[in-house]
Amino acid sequence: MVYTKKYGNGLRVIVKEMPGLMSVTMGILVGTGAGDERDEEDGISHFIEHMQFKGTDKRTAFEVSDAFDRLGAQVNAYTGKDSTVYYAKSTCDHVEEAFEALSDLFLHATYPEDEMEREKGVVCEEISMNEDTPEDLCLDLLASAFYGKENYGRNILGPASNVQGFTKEGIKAYKKARYCPENVVVSFAGGIKKEQAFALVDEYFAEMEKGAFEKREKTIIQSSNVLVKKKPIEQTHIALAFPAYSRNHELADAMSAMSGVLGGNMSSRLFQEVREKRGLAYSVYSYSSALEECGSLTIYAGVNPKKANDALSAIYAVIDDLLKNGLTEEEFLRSREQMKSTLFFSNENTSSQMVLYGKYLLQRGEVFDFEEKLARINRMKRDDLLSALEFAFGSGKKSLAAVGNLDFLTL
Repeated sequence: MVYTKKYGNGLRVIVKEMPGLMSVTMGILVGTGAGDERDEEDGISHFIEHMQFKGTDKRTAFEVSDAFDRLGAQVNAYTGKDSTVYYAKSTCDHVEEAFEALSDLFLHATYPEDEMEREKGVVCEEISMNEDTPEDLCLDLLASAFYGKENYGRNILGPASNVQGFTKEGIKAYKKARYCPENVVVSFAGGIKKEQAFALVDEYFAEMEKGAFEKREKTIIQSSNVLVKKKPIEQTHIALAFPAYSRNHELADAMSAMSGVLGGNMSSRLFQEVREKRGLAYSVYSYSSALEECGSLTIYAGVNPKKANDALSAIYAVIDDLLKNGLTEEEFLRSREQMKSTLFFSNENTSSQMVLYGKYLLQRGEVFDFEEKLARINRMKRDDLLSALEFAFGSGKKSLAAVGNLDFLTL
């Protein structure tokens, strides 16, 4: 069963009871990320995520980590384009202690100057690591090519120059505008009763002040661009972006299913053509990303630099064949079953359920309905995938990014 509660300050709580399980995943989700930042803030959502762990009113940075470790609990956080998530997983008998520690780091972080300077070095090393991870670098470059330098085109880590300039005052100003209770959801999933979950939030979040939430409008531009970064590495990493539906569009699921036919698994068109038949890539795949205002469909391949244009031609040939001849009923049914199995598998995982129900409430203001989702998938028709296919590839709009030891690629 799923239960919700809303407080007078706008804070929302959602609890997915999963009887019989011996663990609970608890999360605090904030509706802000790289896509909400301004130029001078680029990277601050991610930096704040790091700094929340670096000491509170009553715990040092070590004591924050130790509070979870001594319980045998797991704790972590991550930043995306439109959300930041702090979460912990514990056994049922340590839920209260784990949630107290999680709420402490979220609500009472103090941002000590010495910790901030050290963490700037840590994040700059993370930026360097990203530079040395060509697949990630390529996908970041693709976002910039497709969306431009603002909003969803931003790199989540931000530039090192920005990170080095972040201040405690800047962090507090950003949090005052974005870390407001009406922009926060607390989510629980696992072996916990709603009464216990609500009581924990009553106790530890009662003091969270309403604040002055700053809703930020985005300028969404999807462009056709080519960005190539030359690096002396063995492979060339290629990524393409095409338009896709927003998360609330009635055919968003069809876009995901169509992407599955294209490059979602080992029987997909891209895998069979680019890897199995032509031997041009070890890794080749596609996926769709649905955001509030828009979406994108991404194709990625890692190839030999001398065969980069051959691989690109093979990818285009797969797309052209799909546009010309469509996809088969068998491909449609297979992809639909894959979507259903993914839904079923996630239903048995407390971490997946915490994020699923928490984000659905945060981003849509609704409670995720498992049965309705399954029914929508079952109602899906092959024609829906053909519509998604035309939306993604019919306009001719696309961007290309590449990282590797090459000078150029032709879009």
